[in-house]
Amino acid sequence: MIDFYTWITPNGLKISIALEEFGLLYKAHTIDITKGDQFSADYVAINPGSKIPAIVDHETGITLAESGAILLYLAEKTGRFLPREGAARHHTIEWLMWQMGGFGPTLGHAHYFLTYNQGRAPFAEELFRKDTIRLYETLDARLEGREYLVGDYSIADMAVWPWVSRFLRHKIDLSDFPNVRRWYLQLAARPQVKRGYGVPHFTTPVPLPPGV
Repeated sequence: MIDFYTWITPNGLKISIALEEFGLLYKAHTIDITKGDQFSADYVAINPGSKIPAIVDHETGITLAESGAILLYLAEKTGRFLPREGAARHHTIEWLMWQMGGFGPTLGHAHYFLTYNQGRAPFAEELFRKDTIRLYETLDARLEGREYLVGDYSIADMAVWPWVSRFLRHKIDLSDFPNVRRWYLQLAARPQVKRGYGVPHFTTPVPLPPGV
């Protein structure tokens, strides 16, 4: 059994989707970051960084935070969704790091300035609007002629997809990025992705672009 501490954010959804894809037994615990649950003493004992997600794997005794580290751990634990060797392994980790280091942080700022605080910081809005478009262009180019980011479906796809699912908050029209749109819809149709999207609780169905 894995105890999974999470909230309804893209970083949390990465792990709920992964747990469903890996078919691992887990129990989700709601950490409502809008109420400050992440700062409770019990949760800080699990993750001193006071962010979600985090897991406690009772089979191995390992406690982990940071969504990228958790994805790598689950892949290595199960031997799935991460090539064991060769270029494909390195490129899967490369695109996981691309999400962790650029795509996620930039889009998080896009949420803040373009959706939640629109009109309050025009310079920041323009900066993150342009960088968001640049990153979507990068992703679209990567998916040209590819079904998934690297070879077969992998933890890299699981990491990137939840951030794309917030495309409305990014002020992005997925029809402008046809390869991303095709890939996004393909993953959105997976039962595991649909189940993971409802953890720790259902909010809305998986967002779909107009015309779908």
